[in-house]
Amino acid sequence: MSLNPIIAIGGENLIDRVQTGVADGAPVFANNPGGSPFNVAVALSRQGGDTHYLTPISTDDMGDLLADRLEASGVTLSSPRRPEATSLAIVTLNEGIPSYEFKRDGTAERCVTLDSLKAVMPEGAAAFHIGSLALAGGEDAQHWEAFFHAAKNDGIFVSLDPNVRTSLIDDAGAYRERLFRLFKSANLIKLSDEDLEWIYPDMDLATAFQTLRAATDAGLVVLTKGPDGAEAMSAQHHVQIEAPKVNDLQDTIGAGDTFMGTLLATLAAQGALNADAGAMDRGAIATLIRRAAKAAALNCEQKGCNPPTLAELDAAMAQ
Repeated sequence: MSLNPIIAIGGENLIDRVQTGVADGAPVFANNPGGSPFNVAVALSRQGGDTHYLTPISTDDMGDLLADRLEASGVTLSSPRRPEATSLAIVTLNEGIPSYEFKRDGTAERCVTLDSLKAVMPEGAAAFHIGSLALAGGEDAQHWEAFFHAAKNDGIFVSLDPNVRTSLIDDAGAYRERLFRLFKSANLIKLSDEDLEWIYPDMDLATAFQTLRAATDAGLVVLTKGPDGAEAMSAQHHVQIEAPKVNDLQDTIGAGDTFMGTLLATLAAQGALNADAGAMDRGAIATLIRRAAKAAALNCEQKGCNPPTLAELDAAMAQ
């Protein structure tokens, strides 16, 4: 593995039309580049990761915002731009907590096939990460799943964050089955307590986490629980941490994506994008998830998804 291994990111890019306030009784919105894997790519690259984004981006004005943000963060755009429109997410806030409505039919980010993804995968990639809307349904979800398994078969470290968005799931049973297949292949899984409760609706959280751990060969499974902290399970260890303090909470947009990007960046820096991710001792796992949680907390002190740089995160961890 190289000193700075290539990490490929797949999944949706879109514009978050985020409510910023109310004027004359009507909500006011700002256009922010986003999408869970898109945000993971930004977070990873800001922490020094050699990040390649595989999903096509539109050539429209909204697509320019997306491409500019990735490139400004140091991300390599692997796919050619496409003329189809940019996907949209209408984001409204209730006490800083976002809810989403998506518009994605026929958009550029859904124009993928297994062959097109194989064609843009960077040579020598050490890891591939995907999650969220790209897996929710449609032909593109089938192509992303096939690519995930193909990457695993090629010896590439594969990571998954379901980031479940129930409003886009037409067939819950088929979607759960897809996730279970992906869980089986994954080397690293990160998900939220809300994700886990939806995936295993008839179980309490602790039982669901144990059930997921038993259903996957992943070296490490990480569960984020917002203000209740985070926990991780390897084959040998179960580690729990408290949530770090958030000073001046702005919102939680992109917090989970920042956590995910930090997991990948930290493992890459340690040369652990391989089986060693599951062989870490208890202290190393605790340090890993504390670092990711701190990055997420720093993001929450900013408006929208604005992950910290490596220097900013290192400084915060040293305090």
